[in-house]
Amino acid sequence: MSVDPLLPLDVLLDTSANTLAVPPTWSQGRGAFGGFVTGAMVRALEASAPDRPLRSLTAELCGPLVEGDAAVELSVLRAGNAVTTTAIRLMQHGEVQAHGVGVLGKMRASRDRVELGAPALPPWRDVPVAQIGDVGPSFAQHWEMRIVRGAPFGGPSEGVVEGWVQPKRPGTRRDAAYLAACIDCYYPTLFAIESAPRPMATIAFTFQPFTSLPLGGDPAAPLAYRARLVASEGGYCVEFRELWSEDGHLLALNQQTMVIIK
Repeated sequence: MSVDPLLPLDVLLDTSANTLAVPPTWSQGRGAFGGFVTGAMVRALEASAPDRPLRSLTAELCGPLVEGDAAVELSVLRAGNAVTTTAIRLMQHGEVQAHGVGVLGKMRASRDRVELGAPALPPWRDVPVAQIGDVGPSFAQHWEMRIVRGAPFGGPSEGVVEGWVQPKRPGTRRDAAYLAACIDCYYPTLFAIESAPRPMATIAFTFQPFTSLPLGGDPAAPLAYRARLVASEGGYCVEFRELWSEDGHLLALNQQTMVIIK
C-alpha cells in the first residue's frame, strides 16, 4: 500500500490490521531509517497492552525495511500481574527485517531520581536549523536538527553530539513512539570525529522511555539531544543517546551498536 510521506509522524507510525505502511522518502540507504522502524515497533507494542506503558525495547534491525507494506507479528512471552513481555517482528517478503522484545509495565510507587544532568544548550530559537541538503539521507528532509556541538565531518574532535531535534510534522501524539523516532534522527557520533562520511548501520537498539515525566514547556518545542561515543573497535562501535524536554526533564535513553561497513 502506498502512503503519503508528508503525513504527520504520529500517523505514519501507526499499524493497522497487523500491517505497517512504509512510506517513500523516509529511507536511510536501502531501507527505512531506524527511528521509523523502532517507533512503529513501540507504537504496536503499546497498542497491544494499553494499560502498560513501554519500559524497555531491545531490538535488532536485521535488514532493510523497504517502501511498501510490512507485516507486524506480536507474540506475548509472558503477561504477569503488572509486567508484560512481548516479542515483535516486522516481516517483508517472507523475511524478518526487524525483531524486538518490549517490556511493558504498570506504574508503581517509587522514589523518582535522575543521576544525569540535562545538556546545557542555548535556547532552541537561537540555534539555526542545520541545512542537511543533498548530503544527508532521504529521511532528513522530514526533520529539523539544530546542531550545537559535534557537527559532522569536522575532523579530530570529541565524540559528543548535542543539539535540538523535532519532526517538521509531528502530529499530536508525543508518546514513547515519538521519542524512539526522535532519538535516532541524528547522525552517528563517530561522524563528529571523522573527516568524511562512512557507511554505517545500526544493528542493535536498546531504548528506555521515561514518559511518566511531563514533557513540559511549549508543546511545539523541539527536544534536547545528547549522544556520546563510548567505544569503537574492529568495525563496530557503541554510543549512548539521551532526549530531554526543553525544561530539563529526562525523556528517553538509548544505546546503539553500529557496524562500520567501510
